[in-house]
Amino acid sequence: MKVNNSMAKNEKGAVSLFVVIFATLLITIITISFARLMTSDQQQASTSDLSQSAYDSAQSGVEDAKRALLNFTTLCASGSPSCSTVQSHIDSPDCNVSVSDVVTPQNGEVVIQQNPNDQALNQAYTCVTITRNTTDYIGVLQANSSKVIPLNGLSPFNQILIEWYSSSDTQNPTAVDISSAGYGTPLLPQSSWSVDRPSVMRTQFMQIGSNFKLTDFDDESGNSNANTLFLYPVGSKGVVNSNIDTSHSLPLSSYDTRKTATGSPLPIQCSGNISAGGYACRAQLVLPNPIGGSSSSDRTAALLRLTSLYNKANFRISLFQDGTPVKFNGVQPEVDSTGRAGDLFRRVQSRVEFSDPNFPYPNAAVQTTGNFCKNFLITNNPADYSNSCTP
Repeated sequence: MKVNNSMAKNEKGAVSLFVVIFATLLITIITISFARLMTSDQQQASTSDLSQSAYDSAQSGVEDAKRALLNFTTLCASGSPSCSTVQSHIDSPDCNVSVSDVVTPQNGEVVIQQNPNDQALNQAYTCVTITRNTTDYIGVLQANSSKVIPLNGLSPFNQILIEWYSSSDTQNPTAVDISSAGYGTPLLPQSSWSVDRPSVMRTQFMQIGSNFKLTDFDDESGNSNANTLFLYPVGSKGVVNSNIDTSHSLPLSSYDTRKTATGSPLPIQCSGNISAGGYACRAQLVLPNPIGGSSSSDRTAALLRLTSLYNKANFRISLFQDGTPVKFNGVQPEVDSTGRAGDLFRRVQSRVEFSDPNFPYPNAAVQTTGNFCKNFLITNNPADYSNSCTP
């Protein structure tokens, strides 16, 4: 019997051809997939770089807005005749007009570059606007820290709304711990306070009337120039408090803890579930008229000092006159800046604030978490003075 060797060789050749074809296709697919992955990663890296560059450009716009606000504040404080012109620029709703006194926009944008002839990065901010008069004042207080807030309204005000403790302050916004455990005096030690429990807010209000005298701070009549409250969060853990928006209107002159020898903190009904946003605690303070004044319009200056006891707290302050909102007058301007890098844009909104050079104020004369001892001695003999003090 004879075997057809040529047919066997052809079959072997066909198999080899198919193997080569499939191997080539497999290598081609792997190569193309790898190339696509490399291209995708490169595009993502490029987009990330452009996004960061656009964000940096927007932040440059914020910094130029700060320079413009400082320039405006300095000119107006010195009584410069150009104050009104600069103010009109600051308050303009048109893009980049607010910063036109400190930079020169070109073709509708301000290019960001170290070398004026270097356009390689292609970065710029395209629109910056400044809102000097805001509807509220927002901030963050670290645990057991304080902040002094100037209360300067566009018109007279007689109410302050204080809101504090947002979802940014807790890992459990649906189960905020607001039990009344430990309520009263003395206050609980730091170690007994839950990390998911809103802080106790110490609220100190100070005001100056048109006929202010230092002795007015010691006046115990119906009106007052200084008041202190301790706002203590209570409620049900995890439960939304539906009455939080309408309750807790507190007359400062009636609840001032400085006038009560054995006073207790004020219980504030807070929300135990803030997953929908907003703040857990909310209290409206009714302000007294300044001593020697018959109305809130007699107030020439006012300060609010907030201290967040136990825990960190985001907070918001709003002003009202008999329930009607009053805007802050240049206390915490809002800067809206849009930056560009190539064809990618980023927008940021920032709050900025400046201390008034005509009315500086300290945060505190002395602040301590331990013992504090004061020795008063009147003598004409230096040897009578002591360098030690034992509380």
